[in-house]
Amino acid sequence: MKLAVIGAGNMATAIIKAVLESKAVSAKDITVSDINPLSLERVQTEQGVLTADSNISAIDSADTIILAVKPQNLEGISREISGRLKCGQLVISILAGTPLSRLALSLGHDEIIRAMPNTPAQIGMGMTVWTCSEKVSAEQKQNGQAILSSMGRELFVDDEGFIDMATAISGSGPAYFFLFMECLVESAVSLGFDSETALSLVLQTALGSIQYAITSGRGLAELRQQVTSPGGTTAEAINHFNSNDIKTIINGAVAAAYRKAAEMGK
Repeated sequence: MKLAVIGAGNMATAIIKAVLESKAVSAKDITVSDINPLSLERVQTEQGVLTADSNISAIDSADTIILAVKPQNLEGISREISGRLKCGQLVISILAGTPLSRLALSLGHDEIIRAMPNTPAQIGMGMTVWTCSEKVSAEQKQNGQAILSSMGRELFVDDEGFIDMATAISGSGPAYFFLFMECLVESAVSLGFDSETALSLVLQTALGSIQYAITSGRGLAELRQQVTSPGGTTAEAINHFNSNDIKTIINGAVAAAYRKAAEMGK
């Protein structure tokens, strides 16, 4: 498979690194294009891939093209490559809030996968939810799945509406966890720990909790209750969370993210 990547930012680099490590595609079969020559130089030096001085050159002989740019850049890219995409070429878009219908109209092409990865993809621990247009063949779906699974776990959905939902949960979700951990570190420092120790305590606690949740086979509520002894310190903290209506805060935040994702797609 020959792969073209339009964009050389963090997510584009994460995808390239992941497919190379999984051996889904070799470096000599990946061509990257980007408006920033320094970004191109960096990805070529670090990953050993080919680079192109234009998007047209990059996609010319590619079987699969990954659009890894910001949504506001779609119009400019479309002006360049619309009409240049050939039958049989698969486009994988990771543009947030950009539905298949808009992609197909902009690109003048209808063999498209729309995917929503998240930042842990940069270490092969991502969660990607994806769907595709009706014109995508079984072989193209298989190739797309191989690329997306190289970044971590992937989930295919047959209703595009789930992509916006996933954006609010797994797409934006890492930031929610980072915010909680950031606040926990600040609390640890306020109690008297130095910042380095506080960070170490929080990161290891988060890592251990997640791994335990994955391997225990128990539900999250049961795991929480297991730690929460009646009248103990954990119960006191949980009561404080609940008295400040943490569930409403979280539900409201996720709903806001979902509304924004749906709004971007209109």
